[in-house]
Amino acid sequence: MIREVIVVEGKDDTAAIRRAVSAETIETGGSAIGEDVLRRIELAHKRRGVIVFTDPDVPGERIRKIIAERIPDCKHAFLTRAEARGKDGIGVEHATDEAIRQALAKARSGEAPEKGDEPEIAWTDLLEAGLIVHGSAAQRRRRMGELLGIGYANGKQFYKRCVMFRITREEFASALSQLEREGL
Repeated sequence: MIREVIVVEGKDDTAAIRRAVSAETIETGGSAIGEDVLRRIELAHKRRGVIVFTDPDVPGERIRKIIAERIPDCKHAFLTRAEARGKDGIGVEHATDEAIRQALAKARSGEAPEKGDEPEIAWTDLLEAGLIVHGSAAQRRRRMGELLGIGYANGKQFYKRCVMFRITREEFASALSQLEREGL
């Protein structure tokens, strides 16, 4: 049984989670996440912890951002778009049980750095790695996000995730080496 409560978008996501693991969920009811749902998520976080596990699309990222602003140190689990692709769209409900288990096993805490703490990854690191201001930047960020387990994001959000998830120089360098071995 997973100790934390998993935050998902809807009932189909809950069914997929329960098919893959023993866990409890809170459903946001979509991207129009209400104050009552946010309070339930806060309470669950205080008592057991939460893992935000939303679809790898724009509405899912919007929900993730709203929750992370309210609860900065909650955990996040990510699926790639390929893992979440189904016949009728993209979503957690389309992922295999194994993909769900792996994503939950890699869930990362999004703690904000302490005042005065310098993040290990700088904006210039993203520039030098071709993750921003590069012809293939979006494709490279997508793969780096998969390798680091932090999901896909635009350049600014990718940098924020590197800071929020405290990506180390070693993790970054290892993922970048893999990216280059793959010819991206």
